[in-house]
Amino acid sequence: MVSEHLDVLVVGAGLSGVGAAYRLQTMCPGLSYAVLEARDAVGGTWDLFRYPGVRSDSDMATLGYPFEPWDGRDSIADGDQIRDYIVRTATKFGIDERIRFGHSVVAADWSSEQARWTVTVERGGVRQQVTCGFLYLCCGYYDYERGHSPEFAGHDEFAGHVVHPQFWPDDLEVSGCKVVVIGSGATAVTLVPALAERGADVTMLQRSPTWVTSLPRRDRASELARAVLPSGAAARLARWKNIATTSTFYQLTRRRPKVARAMLTKAAVRGIGSAEVVREHFQPAYDPWDQRLCLVPDGDLFTALRGGHAHVVTDTIDRITPTGIRLGSGRELDADIIVTATGLTLKFAGGIAISVDGKAQKSGELVTYRGAMFGGVPNLAACVGYVNASWTLRADLTSRYVCRLLTLMQQRGWRSATPQTPLGLTGRPLLPLTSGYVRRSEGVLPQQGDAAPWLMRQSYLLDQRDLRRADLTEAMAFTS
Repeated sequence: MVSEHLDVLVVGAGLSGVGAAYRLQTMCPGLSYAVLEARDAVGGTWDLFRYPGVRSDSDMATLGYPFEPWDGRDSIADGDQIRDYIVRTATKFGIDERIRFGHSVVAADWSSEQARWTVTVERGGVRQQVTCGFLYLCCGYYDYERGHSPEFAGHDEFAGHVVHPQFWPDDLEVSGCKVVVIGSGATAVTLVPALAERGADVTMLQRSPTWVTSLPRRDRASELARAVLPSGAAARLARWKNIATTSTFYQLTRRRPKVARAMLTKAAVRGIGSAEVVREHFQPAYDPWDQRLCLVPDGDLFTALRGGHAHVVTDTIDRITPTGIRLGSGRELDADIIVTATGLTLKFAGGIAISVDGKAQKSGELVTYRGAMFGGVPNLAACVGYVNASWTLRADLTSRYVCRLLTLMQQRGWRSATPQTPLGLTGRPLLPLTSGYVRRSEGVLPQQGDAAPWLMRQSYLLDQRDLRRADLTEAMAFTS
């Protein structure tokens, strides 16, 4: 039984969903909307992840909302600070009153005859349906229910605790313990110094190195700008400074990878104090930004390694033993706790079963249009941020684009908008990374094309021009 009809349904009350709600109520004030959130709290990823040291890996001047600039002292903020910021923003603009918690979307079917989505929602074990004219998915592409946990031989023999960071126990005590963190990505480089600070003897066990760079936790230039400029002007200056810096370095890694490698290597040697350690453990075979670049604020990982409270080992795992891990080299690492920071599992659109006129739409066969909609799927958008810059930069552009499209449809009396995929389009992976979690997602995430408007570029400067000014009718079919 259908309970109600809304003009727009937003799925997800994290950073993207709250931003989408703000844009909807300010740019499309005449449209009715609601936000459906499967969890019982605002925050999304920032409410889910509670492992020690969890923090942003983008600066808050760009990860924060442009309409509600970050005013905290730290440019690289802790997870609880970010979660509180999202909650405050939702409350300030009355968005919290539009959020329906404990509402898990399991299916959505488009009816061309009725020009609407029928959305099946599960709440407390009971299913109900609600319809909407436009469906906007702001639930990211991580699987909230399970992380990537490869099976290691001997896993069941281990006498200590095995923990995945995505499900960190509140009562886990690490002080005085030997902890082995398996992994070398963003989660691992965050956990190692945080656990060392809590009194653990920590070893980061990596199969292969990852590029790591250090940035100041506090942005002195932004602090100076806030001291001499009005708050709004200071926030815009900090935002554009960081956009320019990040974009310039990314372009350097694409065009002059040897120069970028040399810069990162030199900085790591300066931070750790040993060229030998850097050569062995912090010089990957791939170029910077072929995989995600890991950020360590104030060089905290390097400090922990220098102080002897943390160690890094590059080797393979032969098996788990009752007292630790036996490596491929034959060496054994003693452990009381093993942390499997082995990556995330990707799930497009929260695993929602999407169909058009009863025909199931396989996520891996969809082709993204302007990085927001999908060929052959009417009145549906999904928010996907950048991999080489702050997620929010693209999320906000996508929300503005959706609102522009909704306004045009309302003005012209159009009930549906469907991107028209051209014949012969060559598909390519959506995310331009060679990281393990991306390779494992083949067939899970949609594809992108090889030319605009089907190409999802990793460039805020280009997207700002296109998504805010592009012809809304290009390669699009409308019905009245």
